[in-house]
Amino acid sequence: MSLMDLLGAQTILPALKVKNKKQALQELAARAAEHCGVPEREIFETLLQRERLGSTGVGHGVAIPHGKLAKLDRLFGLFARLEKPVDFEALDGEPVDLIFLLLAPEGAGADHLKALARIARLLRDEKMAEKLRNAHDADALRALLTAPAESHAA
Repeated sequence: MSLMDLLGAQTILPALKVKNKKQALQELAARAAEHCGVPEREIFETLLQRERLGSTGVGHGVAIPHGKLAKLDRLFGLFARLEKPVDFEALDGEPVDLIFLLLAPEGAGADHLKALARIARLLRDEKMAEKLRNAHDADALRALLTAPAESHAA
């Protein structure tokens, strides 16, 4: 599965303004609801439940909030670069400025895990993270996120 299948042109937010983790999750839920047909409240509650299990802040300024929703019919992704980093209770204690939201149907199973692994690999790459932080707009961010995997090594 390609990240291009998960990310639409309208699901990349190049300069999201939020003050904290909860507001970030609320904004992501609101934006996701506009594009995936699931009510914002359901998305937000799902994200909060997942965060209670442990922060999805994976380190190096990256968070990958995710969850499964019964009403969703396909994997859905949304990428946000925060205007200012926020505390996300990340594993390394670093504030987060790159967030990839992943939502999956309840029965997604292996597809959900494969997508999570792919996103984590991509965003853990320090060179890629730096490129994402320096990209000028949504189009540049989408091009970086959806480029074939072998081109990320360059």
